Amino acid sequence: MTTALNLEIKELIISSLGLEDIAPEDIEDGAPLFGEGLGLDSVDALELGLALQKHFGIQFNTKTQNLREHFTDINTLAAFVNDLKNNPHT
Repeated sequence: MTTALNLEIKELIISSLGLEDIAPEDIEDGAPLFGEGLGLDSVDALELGLALQKHFGIQFNTKTQNLREHFTDINTLAAFVNDLKNNPHT
C-alpha cells in the first residue's frame, strides 16, 4: 500500500533525477531502486540522498547508518526518512 510519504518520495525521485518518462504509479513500493528494479546507479544515489536531505530537512550519518540497506526500495526508504524525521539524532 502506497502511503503519502511513499508517494512524496516517488515524486522526489522523479523530479530530482529527471525521470520525466516515469510516473509515480510506475514505481512499485517493493521494487529495487537499483539494478534490475528502477535501474538507478551510484550517481543517482548521491543525487537522491542530497534531495532527500534538503526536501525533508534530515541529515544522514554515514558513520553510524548503513545507507545502502535503507535505499533498497521505496518502503525501506520511506521508513528510514520517517525515522529520521521523528528521531533526528539517530
